[in-house]
Amino acid sequence: MIGKISGRVDYKSDDHVLIDVRGVGYIVYCSDRTLMGLPGAGEAVALFTDLVVREDLLQLYGFPTLVEKEWHRLLMSVQGVGAKASLAILGALGPDGVSRAIALGDWSAVKAAKGIGPKTAQRVVNELKDKAAVIMAMTGHSAQVTEDPSALIEPAPVPKPRTMPAQKPNASAQAEALSALGNLGYAPSEAAGAVAHAAADEPEADTAALIRAALRLLAPKG
Repeated sequence: MIGKISGRVDYKSDDHVLIDVRGVGYIVYCSDRTLMGLPGAGEAVALFTDLVVREDLLQLYGFPTLVEKEWHRLLMSVQGVGAKASLAILGALGPDGVSRAIALGDWSAVKAAKGIGPKTAQRVVNELKDKAAVIMAMTGHSAQVTEDPSALIEPAPVPKPRTMPAQKPNASAQAEALSALGNLGYAPSEAAGAVAHAAADEPEADTAALIRAALRLLAPKG
């Protein structure tokens, strides 16, 4: 399994990038969103990758963050969603948008992706609503590939410390609130939906505030 590619951009096409890794070129398929964020030819790049193996095909798919790669793998577990459809969804919504759509049951947001019909969009939301909590909790904590360009040519004698990716204001609070609601016995899907609503209303809220707001949303009405 090839889990990460680090090298230099040779060229970018409309659906893939060719990465030169010390003289060996790897074709890596990416979403439109990922391709737009890649550097130009000759510049250093690193991507998390997922290798799809079929009888007549070996294809690498690339992602800038680990959480996006995990969303790709989870999306492909849905019947009728292959690698191309998964990239279309991630390209249209991004990993955060996919999290929100599934947490809120918003299949129309998923349907906005190119080539995704209403039945497939509904299937994505219905099948993943109870499976996505772990990946949602990764948001804000997932590794982002960072590389020292010189290391692509000569191994560095002493590894440089990696730069930690910037976290969203309450990403960790959302993960902690989601865990707390799970410990209180709430189902992953309803807990994720309540936390997503609370976070949207109070973007700077801490863990305690998110839990209180989510519990109010989950309280029986009437």
